[in-house]
Amino acid sequence: MKQLLVYCRAGFEKEAAAELQDQAAAFAVFGFCKLKANSAFVIFEAYDSEALQRFYRDFDFQHFIFIRQWLLLLSSELELPAQDRIAPVLQAALAEELSGCGSLRVEFPDTNDGKTLSTLARKLTVPLRQSLRQAGVMLQKEHKRAPVLHLFLLSGTSGYLGLSYPENNSALENGIMRLKFPPEAPSRSTLKLEEAFITFIPKDEWETRLAPGMQAVDLGACPGGWTYQLVKRSMMVTAIDNGPMAESLMETGQVKHLMVDGFKFVPAKKNVYWLVCDMIEQPQRVAARIAEWLIQGWCQETIFNLKLPMKRRYETVKEVLAAFEQQLQDAGFRYQLQARHLYHDREEVTVHVQPIKR
Repeated sequence: MKQLLVYCRAGFEKEAAAELQDQAAAFAVFGFCKLKANSAFVIFEAYDSEALQRFYRDFDFQHFIFIRQWLLLLSSELELPAQDRIAPVLQAALAEELSGCGSLRVEFPDTNDGKTLSTLARKLTVPLRQSLRQAGVMLQKEHKRAPVLHLFLLSGTSGYLGLSYPENNSALENGIMRLKFPPEAPSRSTLKLEEAFITFIPKDEWETRLAPGMQAVDLGACPGGWTYQLVKRSMMVTAIDNGPMAESLMETGQVKHLMVDGFKFVPAKKNVYWLVCDMIEQPQRVAARIAEWLIQGWCQETIFNLKLPMKRRYETVKEVLAAFEQQLQDAGFRYQLQARHLYHDREEVTVHVQPIKR
């Protein structure tokens, strides 16, 4: 097992590769990446197999920003002839002396071409699972804590076989959270905040951290995609933007719209729990403003987006977050930070910060 396969958004292969090499190097794991533009995946080949497996075991998958899923590759690219796609997979699994796998995922790249493989993936899953169980590769019943076997289809006749572990992988098929757009929401940007809540806030803490009646501020709110998610949870929202808000939101009586500059607005009272921000601005400027809100105690938690440039996207995220964290640390502010390139993000990264109470 000298190779890792990682999934990412199509067009962000360079960012995923740079991040993977960066994090691996911090564990003294060195190698090189193989990637193709707009393929939605990257392969990392390490020079030391044992070091790679230690990195895979010890690095927290949740700390990745651009990587949606990662697996240890069990074989080189498999040929999957149309007349019998199961036999090559079974042969590769037995060659690795695999046993005790708890579940199977047949996946594919998140590209237009890749999505055409979805029907094949569904049709192949059940008979392949049955064959793997009969051969002793998989347990007879699905087990959530057992290793996950992945068949990553490159086409209808080729793919990779890999392994991941449920305690340190994405629990989502293809590493993707698919959400249904609510037709009453004023913009599709609403899905970004919904995904952020699901990703960053444990479900068993929603009652206290996403509670009805909370005060929230939405910087750069118009037309109200993010405000919609707050209103939906029965919060009282101050929407800050010089543009117009959706009338449907204003009619709820839960929204106060102030046509002021989001970089100058200061809440009159320190009773704001959530600050959310999706302003189209330089990421350095947005991060500095959010840090000020946290340091001054104007909010209790925040989720905000960093818009990315066309080039040096990974480097920009690193630089902006480093400066942001330095600003917080210089003020003696203790916090937990999470950052992800979410499925519903585009040219942006979503950041969540929660203060750590002394």
